Amino acid sequence: MKHKYLLAIAGLAMAICSCDEDTDKIGMSLTSTNDNITVTTQEFNVLTESYIADSVYTYNNELYLGRVTDPETHTTVASSFMLQFNMMEETMMPDKSEITSLENGEIVADSCVIYLYFYQSKSFGDSTTAMKLKISELDHPVADGMHYSNFDPVKEGYIRKDGLTNTHVYTFDDMTLKDSVKSLTSFQPRVAIRLNKPYTDKNGVTYKNYGTYILRNFYDHPEYYKNSYAFIHQICPGFYIETTDGMGMMSFFDDAEIRVYFSGTESVESEDDDDETVDVDYLFYLSASSTCEVLQTITVKNDRKALEQLIASDQECTYLKTPSGIFTEVTLPVDEIKSAHVNDSLLSVSVDFNRLNNLETLSKYTFAAPKKVLLIQKDSLNSFFEKNQNYNNKYAFYTTLSKNAYSFSGSSDINNLIVKMYNDRRDGLKNDPNWVEKHPNWNKALLLPVSELSISTSSSTSSTIGLIHEMGLTTTRMKRGTKADPIKLKVIYANFNN
Repeated sequence: MKHKYLLAIAGLAMAICSCDEDTDKIGMSLTSTNDNITVTTQEFNVLTESYIADSVYTYNNELYLGRVTDPETHTTVASSFMLQFNMMEETMMPDKSEITSLENGEIVADSCVIYLYFYQSKSFGDSTTAMKLKISELDHPVADGMHYSNFDPVKEGYIRKDGLTNTHVYTFDDMTLKDSVKSLTSFQPRVAIRLNKPYTDKNGVTYKNYGTYILRNFYDHPEYYKNSYAFIHQICPGFYIETTDGMGMMSFFDDAEIRVYFSGTESVESEDDDDETVDVDYLFYLSASSTCEVLQTITVKNDRKALEQLIASDQECTYLKTPSGIFTEVTLPVDEIKSAHVNDSLLSVSVDFNRLNNLETLSKYTFAAPKKVLLIQKDSLNSFFEKNQNYNNKYAFYTTLSKNAYSFSGSSDINNLIVKMYNDRRDGLKNDPNWVEKHPNWNKALLLPVSELSISTSSSTSSTIGLIHEMGLTTTRMKRGTKADPIKLKVIYANFNN
């Protein structure tokens, strides 16, 4: 019977949490004559401070390139990435005898291009800003495993000495293309990196260009092209692409592709006589794309000294800043909540983290505030993202920005987090009197921006299967919880008087 009453009262508790009216005497108005259940409320103090994220776990499909300064915080962030290419199994190509791109009787590629396709709505900055990138060939494939945003292929020794390198200047609004081309519905903004200089492979063989290297090996060693693993380990381990000059543009790329162009002929039936065939000239290309099936990594470089100065200079607020920038650390009053009502059950624990308005209002390139955030037990942060988990309302809680606040109440209240923290401490002390000293984060959580990882469930709907770190550009100031001016956390208790 008591469990039934708790379930019923829990629903009322959610409504109470969102109500601003005085609830000091709510226990008297929610009392059962059968079981004599009393519901009471109490507020507790929450402390917060800014927490610099040294690095974050990066998921496979977030490719950002560029360098910008945040007008709000005046701090700089740069992003680079490593990508590999997915070779489809049983890739079809014309017969070698049909290829007409020849020099001295040997097959050559007319051109080789890597295309990076912009995702316009997630890119940031002045579309006319000139940016300069550098592309470097990897010596060997990046090892599989967990990769964080401080992973640097250059420092880790992955760049091939004397390997292919190239530089390229680009703008988001490509001035080299005609407006008639850019106005086509099928047009997608892109960066075209041409690899048409002579290329020497690891065996010392020199080819007309990188495309010729790929093309000849396709016919000489077809086993290297049977799948992505063979292609990556035998032909193309990948490329590292970084910004070397320019400021004011951060581009999000949702796809990358390498194309090898060459010419050939194909015999087709004559339109005049079905018994005859004619040779028709074609322009062929061999294509491989960068997809989630192969490895991609992103490298984020924040100015840590500037972030530290930012935090030290403003003690009235905390920050949420991405990518891999600043989180807000939350210290929860777990002991106070449990000791205040030792014999009571927790019905609801709710808290609001209020956002402060931007100080910078003149720049049209001010970063947006994060739309989605996760509140997670601090020591569970890395494992949560490494395992591609979803919020569970046990130690990971999810909400969205609404009315200038991130509210954890109703279906996202943090009751279970308080109980888990309390039980972890209680059980730990049973076996180790020094447990608290060994686990200083036992009552701490982190508030951080996230994005949803979704899959399509039908032509018009999708389902969230996990959360990933927000790797786009966001910044917001948050009201700080201090001893003098704490953030208020509201708890609703239930008590069976008999």
